[in-house]
Amino acid sequence: MTDLESSDTELRRGGWHLIRQQARASPGWAAFGITVSLLWVVVKITIPLMARSAIDAGVEGDNQDAVIAWAIGIAAVAVVAAFTASMRRYAAFALSLRAEADLRSRLFDHLQGLHFGYHDVANVGDLMARANLDLKQIQLLLVFIPVGGANVVMVVGICAVLFSIDAPTAFVAVAALPFLAIAARRFNDAIHPIASELQAGLSDVSRVVEESISGIRVVKGHGAEEVQMAKLAEGADRVYDQGMGLARLRAVFNPLLELLPTVGLIGVLWFGGHRVIDGYLSIGDLVAFNFYILLLIFPLRMTSFIVAQMSRAGASAARVYEVLGTDPQIVDSHNHVPMADGEGAVRFDDVDFSYGDSPRIIDGLDLYIPAGQSVALVGTTGSGKTTLARLIPRFYDVDSGSISIDGIDVRDLTLAELRRNVGMVFEDTFLFTDSVAANIAFANRDASHEEVVAAARLAGVDDFVSELPDGYDTVLGESGFSVSGGQRQRIAIARALLVNPRILILDDATSSVDPTKEHEIRDALDEVMLGRTTIIIAHRPATIALANRVLVLEGGRVVEEGTHATLLAESQRYRRILAQHSTGELDESAAVQP
Repeated sequence: MTDLESSDTELRRGGWHLIRQQARASPGWAAFGITVSLLWVVVKITIPLMARSAIDAGVEGDNQDAVIAWAIGIAAVAVVAAFTASMRRYAAFALSLRAEADLRSRLFDHLQGLHFGYHDVANVGDLMARANLDLKQIQLLLVFIPVGGANVVMVVGICAVLFSIDAPTAFVAVAALPFLAIAARRFNDAIHPIASELQAGLSDVSRVVEESISGIRVVKGHGAEEVQMAKLAEGADRVYDQGMGLARLRAVFNPLLELLPTVGLIGVLWFGGHRVIDGYLSIGDLVAFNFYILLLIFPLRMTSFIVAQMSRAGASAARVYEVLGTDPQIVDSHNHVPMADGEGAVRFDDVDFSYGDSPRIIDGLDLYIPAGQSVALVGTTGSGKTTLARLIPRFYDVDSGSISIDGIDVRDLTLAELRRNVGMVFEDTFLFTDSVAANIAFANRDASHEEVVAAARLAGVDDFVSELPDGYDTVLGESGFSVSGGQRQRIAIARALLVNPRILILDDATSSVDPTKEHEIRDALDEVMLGRTTIIIAHRPATIALANRVLVLEGGRVVEEGTHATLLAESQRYRRILAQHSTGELDESAAVQP
């Protein structure tokens, strides 16, 4: 067995373990569903026996009262059958929908806890498909657990009753069932790989749709609608082909399910008729045999659907298990300690870091940032600026060395406490489809309106928010595109400030803002940074000049440092880096004092 086959087998086993685990998660509903299903089976099996007695005692015995009595009895039992069928269905959906909701919450919680490295390579559309399409397939299978169990019991019960009535005729009636078991096994083996490919194909289609909608501005901006339509059509065609493959398999298997009961019925009519003529069976017995053959049609028909659904659900569960089986690499220490008293001093001690097997990004870095100091990180692309900043809140863990805040190694702090004390504003500001106030209070839902407004004023947000139609209750559009880039950045800064972090990291927080509007953010930052440890990653000289200290990075090391004015005057490397990013700002920035 190859490593790939071994991995696939392990995922399939893990997927089925997940399904069993979720089926047992609601024992009350499971027990109730099984109980009413068994009662339904007993009632359904009883009705043909009652019909037999009505025929033998009433019709054959010419007893009208017996016919009426048995008819009333059958009607009463039919009502019980209808009620138990209803309760069985209700219990099945209660069990399956609860399992789906629990599994979705579990998957979401796990995804939230996975490290940045996982999300760096994970595909959002694929994860969305696993959280929706795949979970729905698992839910559909769980719905049929009571039904499937009842079907098995019904087939066994009917066979037992038939053999108790007349063994030779019963043998003729069920002789074809072993062939059904063989066909079902082959059907399952054939359908599993197609079902797996179908779920993967649906995931690909979901990815194309998600990316096209999320990146609609890029798609329209480049006139690439036809390109995305072609991708979707290609994926949809694959899904169609895989779906038709399933349909062809079922088209072969389903007629067999229709044929077997008919063969059994013909055999009963021929052989059982002779048994009646010879006096071994009564007319009522023959009618009961025919009833039972007809009762077998429903569970046999359901066999095809359940086998197919088992394959799809198994493939889906394996995909969900693959995510749940991924262990987070960034976790709380078992011996974590509380954050020490301090103002946010940061120390890098001989730090090495690389992304997986990639070349080293941070190489033996030693750096100390005193509490309350603002530091700008400058360097060419790939010099390690953003990586250095993201190591502080443990988005990634160092390969060697250590990073400490106020003397405490960040790995000894809980992630929640660490990230409450490190506020980050990213280059690609993301705002949620919610009110301005809710976006600012995103990390602190218990914040009062006064606290939200105070953070907004500190970030320079209050003035423009007051002019919005509903003020702080104004709902922002998708990703906040209903406001300008500078306004989005200021809302993001207010969001970071609301938790009053010891350390504020501004990762290219002004790079997406029009240079003519950059002063709006700079004015806010002047006040925000006052007395707060701040790390600025920037390319624009005017923003860099806000920092007390500028560090030039190259190859994951600090190669130069000083003030913006000093480096601008004395460092050719520094001037070259600034020129690479914005040659038109050099003259303007030369007059800016740090």
